[in-house]
Amino acid sequence: MYRVFMRTIGRDLCLLLAVALLALFVRLDGTRLWDRDETRNARCALEMHERDDWVVPTFNEHLRTQKPVLLYWLIRCSYAAFGVNEFAARFPSALLGLGTILATFMIGRRLFSPEVGLLAGVILATSVMFEMVSHAATPDASLIFCSTAGLMVFVLTTFKSRTDATVRTAPAPRFAGYYFCPTWLSAAALYAVFGVGLLAKGPVGLILPTAVIGMYLLIVNLPACKNLNRSTSWIKRAKEKISVLLRCFAPGHFFKTCIQMRLLTATLIALAVAGPWYYLVGQRTDGAFLQGFFMKENFGRAINAMEGHSGGPLYYIIALLIGFFPWSIFAVPMFVGAFGRVNRHDPWRIGYLFTLCWVGVYLTLFSFAATKLPSYVTPCYPALALLCSCFLVHFAKHRTIIPAGWPYFCLSFVVIVGLVFLIGLPVVAIFFLPGEEWIGVLGVILLVGGYICYRLLRKGDSKRFVVTFAGMAMLIFLTAFGFILPRIDHHRHSFRIADLIRSSDAQTTFGSYGHINPSLIFYGNRPIPSYYDSEAVATFLSRPHAVLITTDRRYGDIVDIVPSQMKVLAETPRFFSREKWIVVGLPPMTGKFDDE
Repeated sequence: MYRVFMRTIGRDLCLLLAVALLALFVRLDGTRLWDRDETRNARCALEMHERDDWVVPTFNEHLRTQKPVLLYWLIRCSYAAFGVNEFAARFPSALLGLGTILATFMIGRRLFSPEVGLLAGVILATSVMFEMVSHAATPDASLIFCSTAGLMVFVLTTFKSRTDATVRTAPAPRFAGYYFCPTWLSAAALYAVFGVGLLAKGPVGLILPTAVIGMYLLIVNLPACKNLNRSTSWIKRAKEKISVLLRCFAPGHFFKTCIQMRLLTATLIALAVAGPWYYLVGQRTDGAFLQGFFMKENFGRAINAMEGHSGGPLYYIIALLIGFFPWSIFAVPMFVGAFGRVNRHDPWRIGYLFTLCWVGVYLTLFSFAATKLPSYVTPCYPALALLCSCFLVHFAKHRTIIPAGWPYFCLSFVVIVGLVFLIGLPVVAIFFLPGEEWIGVLGVILLVGGYICYRLLRKGDSKRFVVTFAGMAMLIFLTAFGFILPRIDHHRHSFRIADLIRSSDAQTTFGSYGHINPSLIFYGNRPIPSYYDSEAVATFLSRPHAVLITTDRRYGDIVDIVPSQMKVLAETPRFFSREKWIVVGLPPMTGKFDDE
């Protein structure tokens, strides 16, 4: 039996690796870096690389306090291996995405079954938001990996390995009744991984995954209530559930759980991992980084909606439905099934509790934060993949606890989205991407895939339904990242100005009036200061060899102070905007502008 089990894990790993490598690495450099976060992070790593500085992150020669240093370290190493290019900037995120998929696979095998682990990895690799963050030079992939890898350490050290994949049994703790890492060393390993998360995105890398484990332990270790009656009234049952939840936070039970989790060890280990860099960067910047990062970027975002990123109580529900597409069409049955099996004391009840706590902690805590972004809850996507995988494995084996009509209802959303894509994407292309109306092919993939899945449902072939749906999901992303996004990238004409900046001689000084796209700084390969009032612009233009970059709308505000000898040297449309970027300077200017 053990040999069969090992052959199974080897086969599943090979299959999952093939899917993940295809999903994450094909055409990784198919587009240039997208504006704002990608180009800022890539440029920050480049500036640190050029200064040979491993401590202080800067962008455009100014201190960058938005994120800690882990991503910049990884991109620096990638630059050293592959050169300064798009592939190198994105390679760390793709590699960490692969690691997250494998960690999800291992969690699924230990808590549920080999089938659940394999399918969960495939689901995660073919969900919208996870694909995006794994293709982007942003710190989200590193945070997701650290959180998932740490939770994997928790699961693997707490529960015994499964040796019989044919029987659906409960995950067995290594010590009966003890649901936390059994040794100090295993707990130290867990918190060391979370400590790396502190370097990935700050306190959330430690606090939130620790809270997931804490919430799980509060529930699983809760003593049974002898006086609890099973009522037939849903109102009374709801009151009973609320009563049980409140008992989880009873002071004695809560304190006992904190002791069990070795929170002092957590603090010391995490500080030992991340503390040295935070100390050095604070010392080198006279505390400016620590103040900007902790007070503004963490505490400030929690209590104030910054940069217009706000939302209502349903914000993250909607974000997950979009970000987990196409698998989010199964959201209702997978959650109904999970809660139902917990109440029925299903053999996989422990696994369901853990994954539900994983999703619930992230959704609840970030819903209270004032600043909201879809990427904030991406660390719970592995849990969503596990829940979805459990539902589909049960469905494939005809043992779901939901009404038989639900799969048809879920599949109708694929048809709806397919029609929206088929009609809407060509319309958008007419206005902003002329000549690319063919991108509506995404809708065709969804409609054809949905029809095939419908026919399989009618035949009762549930296993082929699941395999076909996964194939459709893979085809969607291969089409999007392999063909559609590279074609869209050709319409980003602002890179013509970046070429002009890069080809100019060293005497030419560039500045901008108002906000400037970070891509012009990265691809222009030089710092470009920004000015926000007419007096500062006039002072800048009085310099010899000064060249100003702005938009045609903003240019109307300063045209009266621009020296008469200066002319508009170049202009190009802004991406997905009616505005244009313009370059103002003295003709002739060193450097060539390409009108292609």
